[in-house]
Amino acid sequence: MSTLFDQLTDKVSSADKKIVFPEGLDERILTAASQLASAGVLTPILIGNKDSISKKAEEISVDVSSCTILDPSDYAETEEMVQAFVERRKGKATEEDARKILLDENYFGTMLVYMNKADGLVSGAAHSTADTVRPALQIIKTKEGIKKTSGVFIMVRNDEKYVFADCAINIAPDSQDLAEIAVESAVTARLFGVDPRVAMLSFSTKGSAKSEETERVVEALNIAKEKDSDLVIDGEFQFDAAFVPSVAEKKAPDSEIKGDANVFIFPSLEAGNIGYKIAQRLGGFEAVGPVLQGLNKPVNDLSRGCSSEDVYNLAIITAAQAAAE
Repeated sequence: MSTLFDQLTDKVSSADKKIVFPEGLDERILTAASQLASAGVLTPILIGNKDSISKKAEEISVDVSSCTILDPSDYAETEEMVQAFVERRKGKATEEDARKILLDENYFGTMLVYMNKADGLVSGAAHSTADTVRPALQIIKTKEGIKKTSGVFIMVRNDEKYVFADCAINIAPDSQDLAEIAVESAVTARLFGVDPRVAMLSFSTKGSAKSEETERVVEALNIAKEKDSDLVIDGEFQFDAAFVPSVAEKKAPDSEIKGDANVFIFPSLEAGNIGYKIAQRLGGFEAVGPVLQGLNKPVNDLSRGCSSEDVYNLAIITAAQAAAE
């Protein structure tokens, strides 16, 4: 695990990235931001009342003097932000609406990223996933050609690294969604030093069973190949056929994936969420994430049960995503 973050830290330390933390009064956020700033890894931007944040930091004995603190209710460039928000929402918000909405720390922080005053955002320690993702989808939006964002976990155990997707966002992805998730997950894999070999998972291997569910995965495979003809990808696979060479030899002898897949695309959120938690709890893997992908700029969501270490690590991932753009 430390090797993974050592590599990412080296990558982002020289990139001088600014990461927004909308939850500036949360102890875990303040602790991580202080550590990130003092280590020179990145510049944290804390959102909230300056006096309140400074007082809270003093109470828990952390130094935020190297962090930037911005207050939505007293921001020097409010007018510029209001105009940019109204323009971005294309008639869905008036100036009056914008002034109210931008007092919300997540919307304010997301606009900082959109306006290139910050490089990425980390939230969710005290907010729901929806509170974090909604402003990102409305303002930053998904990359051209991508309809939906998705969430991946990097599963780490000693020197082993695998990518599991989508385990966080899309409940019942269609074929187009699955293809997008596969292609974007390969991009994320490379960010973490994984040369992607992508398996489209199902309860069937290469037609051993036929149903609407398996056909959706087969169609997704074909769309993904069209999107990225250089991508090493195949399916549909049961997990053992994607991961165990001896099983792959029997069930899918002609596949380019020889039981050596390292990026696993689950057919539904139900399967993905269960799958990563089984690997985490029974397999002893560390689950890093969820890392959101498919957005024009990086925004990532913390668990409300996160630790300051989780905040620190996700901030590094976010900065690495920004550096890779």
